Amino acid sequence: MHNKIISIINQKGGVGKTTTVINLAAGLSMKGKKILVIDLDPQGNATTGLGLSNIENSDQTIYSVLNGTKKIFEVIQKTKFENLDLVTSNVDLSGLEVETAGDSRRAFKLKDELASILNDSRAFYDYILIDCPPSLSLLTIMALVSSNSLIVPLQTEFFALEGLTQLMKTIERIKSNLNPTLEIKGILLTMYDKRNKLSSEVEQEARNFFREKVYSTIVPRNVRLSEAPSHGVPVLIYDKACPGSKAYFSLTDEFLNKDKLVESAA
Repeated sequence: MHNKIISIINQKGGVGKTTTVINLAAGLSMKGKKILVIDLDPQGNATTGLGLSNIENSDQTIYSVLNGTKKIFEVIQKTKFENLDLVTSNVDLSGLEVETAGDSRRAFKLKDELASILNDSRAFYDYILIDCPPSLSLLTIMALVSSNSLIVPLQTEFFALEGLTQLMKTIERIKSNLNPTLEIKGILLTMYDKRNKLSSEVEQEARNFFREKVYSTIVPRNVRLSEAPSHGVPVLIYDKACPGSKAYFSLTDEFLNKDKLVESAA
């Protein structure tokens, strides 16, 4: 499958990126897909949101892989959820940019490591989901270089689309220099408030501009979505009937159906 490695990306913080990674991963794993989540954010929220620790000074993290002290196989950890593995992150990762300044191939480090997983039949994953930090930093560049495609969570608020233009420029630069096949797989509207006229205006604007790239699933504002991470479980398990869960179950189906279409067209 050519479309295994997917980064969930938006350089703006607080748009529902980690929530999307955790719950799409959970949704896919419940459908029997084998999933690896890579937490590439020094805040380590995907790590704690999936029930693992992001305390620093562990050498079992993505930081140890990117600074060259471990192979990625050595740091993959099981979560308590079936079919869902995780490479954790912690605040140590924030030093990587400075520490690797002299390494001309550093942008490819993650890609090289992931290649070793993709080429090894023992470590079979249907999808590898990367949770990017909320910035256009070295870590984000590493993710863009490694990925086949991107999912962009877009908060339905003022200036949402302005922020995207910067991201699009970065994506174009990466495509022309480092990863020509990179594409946006989908745009996911998040934190949608149907009482707020602005939400529907942003939705309209996004759909006019990105057309079929925008998922028909919309993730509403939902208290349960923000509560679940503190319990270390995806909302799909924490409260499977809440509006947030319904949205992520629906996104999971839409994601898989779109992939089927792509494969049958190939």
